[in-house]
Formats: sequence, structure tokens, C-alpha cells
Amino acid sequence: MMTFNKKQKMTILIPVGILMIIAIVILSRRLMPKAISTNDCITLTVEQGTVFEPIIATGTVEAENEVLIRCPYPSIVKELIQEPGSRVQKGDVIMLMEDEPIKEEISKINDQLELKRNTLEKNNLSEFSTKVDLNYSEDVKKLNITSLKSQLADEEQLLEVGGISPAKIEKTKQEIALAEKDLVMLNQKNAIRLKQLKAEETGLLLNIKIQEKELADKVNTLSKMRLIAPSDGIILSIANKVGEKINADNVLIRMSDLSTFKIAGSVDDKLADFIKTGKKVYAVIDSERLPGRIGNVTPMIENSKIQFNVYLEQRNHPKLIPNQNITLWVVGKESDNSLRIRNLNLFDKETPDVLYVLKNGEATRRQIKTGIKNPDYIQILSGLEAGDTVIVPKRGIAAFRNSSSVAINN
Repeated sequence: MMTFNKKQKMTILIPVGILMIIAIVILSRRLMPKAISTNDCITLTVEQGTVFEPIIATGTVEAENEVLIRCPYPSIVKELIQEPGSRVQKGDVIMLMEDEPIKEEISKINDQLELKRNTLEKNNLSEFSTKVDLNYSEDVKKLNITSLKSQLADEEQLLEVGGISPAKIEKTKQEIALAEKDLVMLNQKNAIRLKQLKAEETGLLLNIKIQEKELADKVNTLSKMRLIAPSDGIILSIANKVGEKINADNVLIRMSDLSTFKIAGSVDDKLADFIKTGKKVYAVIDSERLPGRIGNVTPMIENSKIQFNVYLEQRNHPKLIPNQNITLWVVGKESDNSLRIRNLNLFDKETPDVLYVLKNGEATRRQIKTGIKNPDYIQILSGLEAGDTVIVPKRGIAAFRNSSSVAINN
């Protein structure tokens, strides 16, 4: 049997004792609650609400009510007074178009009108002169008939006393009948001639009226060669440059009154199944989430992207700026009235499966199960209850080192 002297026993016992002391210290530390200050922690309250899985898309803010200013007349861009992005007030001049050709047309129409008005005046004088001549001819015929009838009466008296032959009376009656027929024919011809003169006058008046309307249109068009803002707003785009020739009705300027906005969205075509008309969407602007719905979806795929419009509930939100690029969250999987906690930057790398519930100054370890996650909230499926206060070290959950409980110091 092996024996040890006193010195050897001390050599063995001292290291063993040291190891035992170390083990006791480690064990006591694990058994004793770890302590941390509230200043080093973030507290979260377990609440009930909606949690959804976001389908990330991109969007550009566009004016919902656009005003299109078209080219009023075939012309050339003479001068740009405003640039795209400029804010304008109603009546501000945006662009000047070359107006010399239309001025020449206005001058030509004025000359034609002057000529036709002169022709109309001549026609009126001719009509008056013709009426005088026709009236005179009628009066002469009527006087002739009156004279013949007076002659007939005299001849009939002479016939009674045998002073004239019956043949002479018969001849006078024939002359009267012929004169009356001539008067009827003259009246008919005069009526036709007056109608012709009236028709000529009506035609001239109609031509003058047509050209006066044409002149008014040209003058109105001339006034539009200075393209002005129809309302307060912002210029979104100008289609052409100085010196470029433009056809009539081509869109020159797009502007908005900035009263309301929509969002032009775009997403990878692999996510097309999630992009449906009526789907809920959130526009992410800074820390705000503006709710809306998907409107029109473009059926064609361009550059592996699906295009769609989003109409927000608050279309005049002050943070909406034309041409602003924003992130869109299209609502995918969604759960209403779920337990949830705020998502922290500390959880970005990994969704926690352990959290610490604060009660009476001590945080107790809880095993949890999570579900849907988005940048705002994490769904809690089990392990926590509504109203629980969860405490998270600012350095991350790992700071608690798997402690079963942690003492919280104020």
C-alpha cells in the first residue's frame, strides 16, 4: 500500500482545494441572479394587433391629377421660361412658341374678310338698285293697264252712239289682257330676282361668319402660343427643346396641381402572385407607414418587373414629394389580433427564441416561439402573454449568458 508523507499530502490537497473553491464560485454565480441596469436595457410590451409578412417592392411618388398642356398649333419651340421641377403659379408663362406663321394667317383672313364685306356692301347696293328698277317697271305696267281700261270705257260709250266699231273695242280688251299677263310675269320675274339677290347676300353673310369664326379661333390660338400654367403646381416634364418642331396636339408639358398623389410600384416578376388589385400596401416614408391599396396592375413584364399603381388612403400626406423613391410593403401572409412585440435592430440577425419577462425588478427567462416577422413587429406564438413586459439588453440577449433570471437595478 502506497503511503504519502505530510509534504506530499499538502502538495495534492492544495490544488484540489483551489479547484473546489473555483467551482463553488462559478456555481454560486450561476445560481445568483445576474444584475443589469435599466439604462442598459430596452423594454418591450407584449401587445395584440395585426402582424403581416411584407413583400418588398419599390415605388415612385407621382401626381395623381396630371394636367397635360398640348401644342395649340404646328410650330417650333421658341423659348423655355420654366424648367421641369419648377413650382409655378396659375398664369405663369412656361414656354413660348413661334407665332409668326399664325400671325400671317390672321392677316390673310382679315384681308379676305375685308374683301367679302366690300362685296356684301356692293351686293346690298345692287339689291336696292334692282328693287327700284323693278318697282318702276311694275308701276309703268300698272299705269299702262289703267290707261287701257280708261280707253276701253271711253270706247264703249262711243260704241253706244255708233262712233266706233266693235272691232276696236275687242282690240283694246286684248291689249288689256296682254298687259295684265305681262304684269303677272314681271311680278314673278321680279320676285325670283329678289330671291337671287337675297340668296347671294345670305351666302356672303355665311362666308363672312365662317371666316370670322376662323379668325376668332386663330386669335385664340395665337394667345395660346404663350403656354401658361392653368393652376398652381409643379412642372413634371417638358417634352421638347428649343428649336424643335412640334405638331398640333402633341403633349408639350406635364404638370400637377400637387393636391393628391399616387405611387407607381415595381416588383420582381417572381413575386407576381402577390400583386393583385385591392391588395393592402404600406408606403414606408421615414418612420411612417402610409396604408393604401393596389390599383391597376400592368399585365406585361418589362425587365423582369411587374408594374402597378398604389392609391393611398391619405393621398395628400405632407411627406409625399413628386418623383420621390420609396419602399413599399405589399401585405403577404397576415394575422389579425395576434400577440406581438416591436422588432428591434438587435433582432435583425436572428429572431429570438428566448426572452426575459420583467416582474418585480427581476427578469425571468422565457422560451418563446415566433411566427410572422416584419421590420416593425414579431409575432409571438407561445411563451408570452398580452401585457408582459420584456426586457432586452442593448448589447443583445447574449449579454444575459443564458441566465435563468436577471436582477434589474434602477
